[in-house]
Amino acid sequence: MAKWTPKYEAPEPLEGPVVATITGGTIVWFVLFLVQLPFYGWLRDHGHTWWLWTCLAGGGLGLFGIWYVRKRDAAIKREAAKRSAQQEEPTSAE
Repeated sequence: MAKWTPKYEAPEPLEGPVVATITGGTIVWFVLFLVQLPFYGWLRDHGHTWWLWTCLAGGGLGLFGIWYVRKRDAAIKREAAKRSAQQEEPTSAE
């Protein structure tokens, strides 16, 4: 079997405002839930209540996502601080 070798190096992953992005998405899901709530009767009559519950589930999963990405960011910052502290320590070869 031939070994596949990439032509180009893979780029570094993009890091953006992850917490803000997840928070914004969570807010959108909850707003959509609240906007549909007054129409529950219509949604029920037409068999579309899953729209409402999908928005609520999206908001709930978004809350988990906010918790997760905040913990992830904290872990990344701790690791970076630990790495920089290790690099700043003078090494004595005496």
